[in-house]
Amino acid sequence: MRVQLPFELIGCIGGWERFKWVERVSWLACRWFRQHEYIEKLNMQAIISATAEGDEFVKEHIYSLGKAPTLIHELIAVEVWKQKVFPILCQLQDFNPKSTFPIYIVIYHEATIINLLETIFYHKDVCESAEEAVLDLADYCHRKLTLLAAQSESCENQERDPPTATSLTELKKQSQDLEFDIAVKAVSILRYITDHIDSLPISVQTRLLNTHNVPCLLVQLVDHCPWRRYNSKGELQKYADGKWYTVPLEDHLKITKVDGQVWIALYNLLLRPDCQKSYDFNNFNKTQLLKLQGFLTEVLIDQLPNLVELQRFLSHLAMVDPPPTKKNLILEQVPDIRDRIFRENSNKWKAIAKHLVKTAFNPSEQELLQQAHRLAETYNLNVMENLIPERPKCGYCGEEAAKRCSRCQIEWYCARECQVKHWAKHKKACDLMAGAVKA
Repeated sequence: MRVQLPFELIGCIGGWERFKWVERVSWLACRWFRQHEYIEKLNMQAIISATAEGDEFVKEHIYSLGKAPTLIHELIAVEVWKQKVFPILCQLQDFNPKSTFPIYIVIYHEATIINLLETIFYHKDVCESAEEAVLDLADYCHRKLTLLAAQSESCENQERDPPTATSLTELKKQSQDLEFDIAVKAVSILRYITDHIDSLPISVQTRLLNTHNVPCLLVQLVDHCPWRRYNSKGELQKYADGKWYTVPLEDHLKITKVDGQVWIALYNLLLRPDCQKSYDFNNFNKTQLLKLQGFLTEVLIDQLPNLVELQRFLSHLAMVDPPPTKKNLILEQVPDIRDRIFRENSNKWKAIAKHLVKTAFNPSEQELLQQAHRLAETYNLNVMENLIPERPKCGYCGEEAAKRCSRCQIEWYCARECQVKHWAKHKKACDLMAGAVKA
């Protein structure tokens, strides 16, 4: 199935990326939101094509039009915006928006782009087409994995009430939840970069192995496993496909997709001949890497048979001291997208935040209706149902649902009683979506 989208929208991506933020937000805010809708449609179509193992025309067009560097640029731009501008917005005392929905769209934009990149970077040609921008993407993944490694080793479920549309505090909580999901997707992208590292600029290998010491970072992830936790009932939960799920006792030793990506990335970085020559196996690095021996059990190797080669390598490493790395004098490329954004907007973050309050984040009721109407078209219900791997859940009790709200066609319920009990909280969103469709 294909999302209804024009092919030319791929060519529109990043058409205004050269404008500085202060100059562009006032008259390009509408275009930015429209571009987000375009990228979201591309993301949905790419997922549908990859899942159905069909014609991945989105990947082909992004590759042929050379849009991978532009997507990386936009990804890092939103990351910087969340780091520098969003905290200022939350601190402005005179900022009390009628709806935080436009701000959430900007926050969610990073998740949309990284999801699209995760889908298309599996292919070697797309990864190569990123050219020098892949250095920035590698640094981006390192930052996200560092945050992931700093996560608590275990955390309990915290059930919250449905988000309040006008609460900036709730918006920050949603941003934190998205940040974890983004970091998990960064693990997959890093693995794809290591898959194709021989075809990428040599500086990518240097930054991953020596500048950032990614192998030791991956050991930390294996050791702490932040996508694994125990809830208040003592049940093991794992994170997969954007949510936490309770693991049956018989599946406790079964690895997740994220576990597999980490192990494959380690395999690529430690066993490729060029990487072995470049990596500094000093005492600290050797001690950290040998921690992996305790995790390479028969159960794990049965699930990832190639890891037997990694097991042999670590056994050999434990017995001998590897030769020192060759330090050749080379001209190294360095990533510049993030540094350039910081340079161009240094000391302007507060001005940008205040300008956004006046332009993009204080829409009228009519503008909100128009945005809702466009998003209702973007998230076409028939398309979304093709992306859902399981039956929808009731918006009130969480049980499997079979009936949809007849007015907004968005929320699901298992019975009329749950719909009535949930109406007080659902009414505002329902009025907005229903009004958009009517308009």
